[in-house]
Formats: sequence, structure tokens, C-alpha cells
Amino acid sequence: MPDLTPSIRSALRSSTLLALVLGFGLSVAPASEVQAFGAPESFAELAQKISPAVVNITTSAMVAGPADGMPMVPEGSPFEDFFRDFGGPGPRGPQRSEALGSGFVISEDGYIVTNNHVIEGADEITIEFFSGKKLKAKLVGTDPKTDIALLKVESDTPLEFVSFGNSDLMRVGDWVMAVGNPLGQGFSVSAGIVSARGRELQGSYDDYIQTDAAINRGNSGGPLFNMDGQVIGVNTAILSPNGGSIGIGFSMSSNVVSKVVDQLMQFGETRRGWLGVKIQDISPEIAESMGLEKAAGALVADVPDGPAKAAGIRPGDVITRFDGQEVADAGDLTRRVADAPIGEAVPVIVLRDGKTETLQVTLGRREEAEAKATPASAPADADPKEMETLGLTLAPLDDDVRARLGLDASAQGLVILKVDPASEAYTKGLVEGDIIAEVGQQKVTRLQDLEDRIKEAKDGGRKSVLLLVRRGGDPRFVALSIE
Repeated sequence: MPDLTPSIRSALRSSTLLALVLGFGLSVAPASEVQAFGAPESFAELAQKISPAVVNITTSAMVAGPADGMPMVPEGSPFEDFFRDFGGPGPRGPQRSEALGSGFVISEDGYIVTNNHVIEGADEITIEFFSGKKLKAKLVGTDPKTDIALLKVESDTPLEFVSFGNSDLMRVGDWVMAVGNPLGQGFSVSAGIVSARGRELQGSYDDYIQTDAAINRGNSGGPLFNMDGQVIGVNTAILSPNGGSIGIGFSMSSNVVSKVVDQLMQFGETRRGWLGVKIQDISPEIAESMGLEKAAGALVADVPDGPAKAAGIRPGDVITRFDGQEVADAGDLTRRVADAPIGEAVPVIVLRDGKTETLQVTLGRREEAEAKATPASAPADADPKEMETLGLTLAPLDDDVRARLGLDASAQGLVILKVDPASEAYTKGLVEGDIIAEVGQQKVTRLQDLEDRIKEAKDGGRKSVLLLVRRGGDPRFVALSIE
């Protein structure tokens, strides 16, 4: 036994220390108290085990050259100011742009998982393995709603691969390890713990694991491992004031990703169940007014034409159970419906007028329903050209701006034209050219959308709004005060 320092000997005597676990497994814990676990002696064996299945991803795409003939130079380049100030002659027309990301192999025959935003718009995808071997990949399918993409490479030999673990078993405080290609450095390992569970940041199907393992640009699409070497998350985004890791990273949980991957592998696209209701969470005030015992379930706000209406679900119903499982809230119901079989009758229990009723609902397919519900285009002059708010000067994305920034034609959001140096936005690292894709977890394409989200936040008594900001394709979240 190694000699214990006085501070450790004192801690062992303290009633506040439940257990001390050393590298060789020594533990001291009263039987009636919860046991705490120390850090692993080393992560080396785990890193060695899983590294052959983690890959670097390089994507390449042709993008439109700047309309004014200015050359495209990397952000922060010493030539950036030169070309801005002197406007030297630069290449015109289409140019090839590259981006970096991470991924991991999930089968010996070459299926690879990454983030959709890593490969979005790419016409060439190159996979680099730990051994240095490089292979071209083809795109199998994508799911923008969970930011997941599935790739396929052809290899002469079976590939090393990793398996998905059960993310629901991960506890706050459990050790995790992130592996990827941060800032283009390649095959970098960082360790940390699960900081929080069940984060909902971007959309209806979110189930993010928050971790303090270092995640930076280039880590996107890389795996988050448990200590058994199983993938329990896909590293997707960070919350940061400056674009670098500050210990708040988000990984889409494996239990969401694995279902998406199975569908992409089988169909090349997702096939989610569709109930056809507009729902909301039940607050304690609503529960009291409705005479409910607890604030649980999903309150039906509207029932347009669709499976739910055909089955007899009405506005004001509270959906308490779906397909035999209790419904915790609106988000829980949305995820359960998405995972349910299409075209099959599913039992749905609703609470109506103080009584429960079981209805059989034959689910439709969400992707088909969304394709039919195309919103009408707003008049061209319905939105102002620019707006100043939150210390930012903003404008809607148009084809000229997309071309100038090298963005895909499908990119949506508001572009930052100017940042007030005295503003909170400036101190949190927002810069000209950043794209605000979402505000308050809802997509924004018009300036009016932003005003509406800010008003909703103020009406809801919130002091700030959460922005999803994209820079060079990499997403991060920034909270700005609205007081």
C-alpha cells in the first residue's frame, strides 16, 4: 500500500467522505451510505482498444466564389485583413472548400456514423483511419432532425468497429471518454464525466448527454464512450462564449442514434411515426385547474386532420399512456411516437373529463405529413432587410450571402452583419458572418421570427434567449440577455 498523505488520512476519517478508491481497488464506505468511486488509474487501455474504430472525416465541396472577386481565405489568416483593405485580384467563380470532422465505424463491412452537419453539401468524403489508411466514402442517408448521417466505405479487409451501448444506463457523474479530430489535430482523446442527462437543445427528438470531456471544432460526429468501450453518445455541439471548449459539450444519446442508424441502413431515410396532434407540457397551474393529481402527460392543444383525429382524440385530452408506456411530458410522447411502428394500431390512453379512455390509433408517417404541410411563402416585402437587436445587426440569408459565405443553397437562418463591440454578444464571441439558425429552440428564417421568439421569452418571464449559432457548419449555443 502506498503511503497516504496527511490530507487523505484526514479525509478517510471524515464523515463527509463516503469512499476513497485507489488504483488497486481499496475502498472504505459505511454499509448504510452511498459509495463514491475514484477516477480510473488510466484510460490508456480503453483508448488503445477503441481508437482503430474512430475515424477522421474530410469533406470537399464546390462553392460559389465571392461575388466581388475577393479570394476566400481562412478566418484569422494574416491575409484576411490585407484582402479586405486592399482588395487584390482574387479568383472568381466556383472554388473547392474543405471541412473536417469525426466519426466511428459500427460494422466490419464499413458503415460509419457521423453528424449530418459534418458532411452536408459535400461531393467528396474521405475517411482516414487510425492506421493512416484512407478510403472514399459514400453517403447512405441523413437525418437533419437529430444531426446524424450514415456513410459507407468499401474495404478489402474487415474493419475494426465499436458497438452502441445503452445510454439510458448512464448516470450523472459516470466517467466518459470522447475521441475525435479536434481542430484537425486527429485522433485526440479527452475524458470527463456525464454532467447532465436528457438535455433538449435543438428539436423534438433531442436526448443529449451533457459532458465536461473536452469537445472542440472537429470533434463533431465523434463518439462518446462509456468505460466498457461502448458508444453512448455522438458529440454534436458545445455551449461556449468563444468557440472553444469550456466543459459544456453535448452528445446525442446512443438510444436515439442507434434507431436512426437502423432506419438509414435499412431504408436510406428515416420513417418516424406520426400521431397528428399539437401538444404541450402540463404545468402545475394547468394540472390544478384541470383537477389532475400531478403535472404529467401531454396536453392536446389541437387536432388537425390525421391519425389522432380519425381515432377520436380531441383538444383538451391529456395523453397519459402511449403503447403501454407512461407519458412523462410532451417531449417524451413525441419521441415514443417517432419510434412506434407506422401503419399499425397503437393503444393510446387519454384523460377526458376526469375519466380515462383507451383509443386505438393507426400511426401515419411523419416525413410524408411534413412534406404535405408546406407553409406558404411570405411576400417579398413582408420582412425588413436588416434589424438591430441584442447588439447585433442581422439580415435574412439570401443567395448572394450564401455564395459569399460559401454556404449550401439549403442553408437557412439570419446572418450577422455587424456586432456592437460594447454588447454581450461581442463578449460571447459572436462575429460577422455567423449564422443564427434557431432562437429559443425554434428555427428562424425571417427577422420577424426573431422578434417573435424574443417576445415569447419575455412574456414567459425569461431573462435570456438561447441562440443556435453556426460558424463554418459547426453549431454552438449562446445565451443572450433580453432584459
